[in-house]
Amino acid sequence: MRYDFKEFPRVFEVKGYKIKDYGKIYLDDGEMVSFVTESGRECDFAAKDWGFYLGPSVNSRLKKQGFKVALVLNEQGQLYVNAVEANKIDEFRQYLRTNQNGTILCWLDDWLSEETKK
Repeated sequence: MRYDFKEFPRVFEVKGYKIKDYGKIYLDDGEMVSFVTESGRECDFAAKDWGFYLGPSVNSRLKKQGFKVALVLNEQGQLYVNAVEANKIDEFRQYLRTNQNGTILCWLDDWLSEETKK
């Protein structure tokens, strides 16, 4: 793993939200980094020779970490996958309404029925 962190982040705004870009992490095949929220919930990002795992299994590990995973369509027709802390769904819905004009297409962690999993 290599990284290029900035001493002073590049700061920019997207639809009223300030973003601080702290740099880049370069992963080789089989390398992983974990991102941790203030509340201690974790989400992994892993490199493979074919691309990236964008997170752990949505209906198992992320769910056990306290996340719900939403497939969201924004007003420009772009799709996003968002891991939402389960106790912050109201805040997430408010964010989508006021700043992104986004629509939750489905909760991926609820996609499979118990019968489908067997």
